[in-house]
Amino acid sequence: MGALPKARLTPIRRSTIAFDKRSAKSFIRINDRIRAREIRVIDENGEQLGILQPFEALRIARERGLDLVEVSPNAVPPVCRIQDYGRYLYEKEKSERAARKRQKVITVKEVKFSVTVDEHDYQTKKNQAVRFLTEGDKVKASLRFRGRQMAHRELGYNIINRLIQDIGNAGVVEFMPRMEGTILHAILAPGRKDAPKSRPDSSAPSAQA
Repeated sequence: MGALPKARLTPIRRSTIAFDKRSAKSFIRINDRIRAREIRVIDENGEQLGILQPFEALRIARERGLDLVEVSPNAVPPVCRIQDYGRYLYEKEKSERAARKRQKVITVKEVKFSVTVDEHDYQTKKNQAVRFLTEGDKVKASLRFRGRQMAHRELGYNIINRLIQDIGNAGVVEFMPRMEGTILHAILAPGRKDAPKSRPDSSAPSAQA
């Protein structure tokens, strides 16, 4: 058998590869990737050029040293703008970063109590919980029972319910006090202004005789 003919390799321009990768990342069609039969074209100065076929709009863009970018693919017909694609991506990423910075990331901060907490320590932890809530974070108030303390769970409920009542409008109860193993905990979310005061859990065990 004779040797198989060598496959011919077609060189690909590096600039085209870069554009393709960036387009795929952003899901934006540009230049000859625009498939619509007709498009509404806006030039780099914001002027309407009317409805054109993509090859006509692309010719105008190349004459001006710019790109043809599909900015509204779901419009009828799709809207394309003549502009510098690299600058368009830069401005788009810049605005997205600014939007992310304005978003508040809500985290859950834990405040731990014990059945034997004294008044000073309680007030310190309560103020800490209020500060977390006013900063926009959620608070997990937890209390661990140790040994024989499990026989007096009502003491733990009294502490957590007192915290809910003392926090007032600074927080709202997202999860009422409940037991998980030997830990009693409740989740509080930041409260709204003029929100009704949170009520303690009426299902807490009553004191034992």
